[in-house]
Amino acid sequence: MKILHLDSNHPLLINQLNDLGFTNHENYSDSKENIQKIIHEYDGFIIRSRFSIDRNFIDSAKNLKFIGRVGAGLENIDCDFAQEKGITLIAAPEGNRNAVGEHSLAMLLSLFNKLNKADREVREGKWLREANRGHELDGKTIGLIGYGNMGKAFAKKLRGFDVKVLCYDIKPNVGDINAKQVSLEELQQKTDVLSLHTPETNKTIGMVNLNFINAFQKPFWLINTARGKSVVTQDLVSALKSGKILGAGLDVLEYEKASFENLFNKDNMPDAFKYLIQSENINLSPHVAGWTIQSKERLAQTIVDKIKAKFC
Repeated sequence: MKILHLDSNHPLLINQLNDLGFTNHENYSDSKENIQKIIHEYDGFIIRSRFSIDRNFIDSAKNLKFIGRVGAGLENIDCDFAQEKGITLIAAPEGNRNAVGEHSLAMLLSLFNKLNKADREVREGKWLREANRGHELDGKTIGLIGYGNMGKAFAKKLRGFDVKVLCYDIKPNVGDINAKQVSLEELQQKTDVLSLHTPETNKTIGMVNLNFINAFQKPFWLINTARGKSVVTQDLVSALKSGKILGAGLDVLEYEKASFENLFNKDNMPDAFKYLIQSENINLSPHVAGWTIQSKERLAQTIVDKIKAKFC
């Protein structure tokens, strides 16, 4: 079987696939149009987020047996059409779930203790102790929306704290020893900290809007290490101004390109984002929650293992 690699990944991915007898070709620079002209020569291809895999692209892949995505989600692929064609879809949420869990916790603790603000001020020669008095996590209720690989990883990290962890998921019976599954209404009634761990779907795009936010009984903190389009940024800003949202840790943004690799330049920066970057109760990172040295290796290994299990 011939495999085309469209993004660079940990070298073990190609090395181990070579050892298993696959023929591996790399093409990290050609346009999508040029790749589409040769994709019929391959039995499988492996991608991260370089470009979207739409119906036309899949139609050109006449001999395709599988698509591997070195990441957690498959939203840059027309999954329904691929499955109609009998193509196996392979993702690797197991590979970076621990990294996402740790990043979520880091963002939360940094927000509660004003670490970004305090660090900047000390570097500027300011010693403002009272202005940097923080909050403790103990006694809080953490609400998780989405309780798959990422949500479970975050809940596991919270076991060392004296907190209650609730989860809401569209799938039944996913709660465990680390999180009690509840209705969305109960989660909105009790939550002090909301953390999103959902994929990008028609149901989650724009999910966190003003109506959703105002349904929470208490002001709350927001952590989003999932997908940027789940949060309507303008509505988030309105809730920050009103005090309904106390602060936010955002690893992902509504404005990200489909490749997750770019944002925008200063000439087209939305007003809502200008507000975020000027706010002291906002922590931002560039979609790197699952982007650790260790997860890079685990993601690649997970893809190899799944290809081996299916095709060897």
